[in-house]
Amino acid sequence: MIEIGKKQKLLVVKTVEFGVYLAENKEADAKSRVLLPVRQVPQGTKEGDCLEVFIYKDSQDRLIATTREPVLTVGQTAVLKVRQVTRIGAFLDWGLEKDLLLPYHEQTVRVREGQECLVALYVDKSSRLCATMKVYPYLEKKSPYKEGDQVRGRIYQVSDNFGVFVAVDDRFSALIPAREAAGKYRPGTVMDLRVSAVKEDGKLNVSDRQKAIFRSNEDAESVLQIIEEFAGVLPFDDKASPEVIKREFGLSKNAFKRAVGHLLKEGKIEIRDRRIYQTKK
Repeated sequence: MIEIGKKQKLLVVKTVEFGVYLAENKEADAKSRVLLPVRQVPQGTKEGDCLEVFIYKDSQDRLIATTREPVLTVGQTAVLKVRQVTRIGAFLDWGLEKDLLLPYHEQTVRVREGQECLVALYVDKSSRLCATMKVYPYLEKKSPYKEGDQVRGRIYQVSDNFGVFVAVDDRFSALIPAREAAGKYRPGTVMDLRVSAVKEDGKLNVSDRQKAIFRSNEDAESVLQIIEEFAGVLPFDDKASPEVIKREFGLSKNAFKRAVGHLLKEGKIEIRDRRIYQTKK
């Protein structure tokens, strides 16, 4: 069976002026054949030869074969560049003559021309190949990484309930749990991360924070920078509500208190009248 979106080895069963017809066997009828256009036919090809081709649909919605190598096949993920944005969606460069459609309903955030986005390839209800940014079901669960490893991951979805969904190496399923997600995250951002846990199913929990010994230093610098933006006087102290702290600093209340304690110890701030003051240098 000739399958759309996959690479297959097929026999050359008929030669015509505009290319060759391919099929699984010599006895295949006309409906079970697919055209490989003449510009794609390797020199010296003859009937009976076996060719590896990729099957997709041309601009007239007909099945067609190509010897060109697509960036991804059905069920795989890859980072593709947006060539054009139209009224029906975005068109992506995936290495073939006909660009790949990313419909609006398959976009988790709106994309723009020239942007790179992580997508998976699937076959829609009309038996056409399309891209989706909803890549969670397509990511691999088993990775070569273990707890403590440093990895690079691309954010593809942000959830208030679960956390920040990340594709490590654009292939492996990972999550920054909501309780550890500190800061503002945007789909498409590539981050340096640390594997904090490997779950039973192989999926990764990751963190964009360093271990606790380094964390307070990092948070303290961030807090001090924001105090400077408030002209050196923060209008609340470490007893502020968790919601206010999260909004202004992207930190949990405990992390904020540790950072404030660190700055107090270094003499960079002082607390008076329920405000935090940056000390003069």
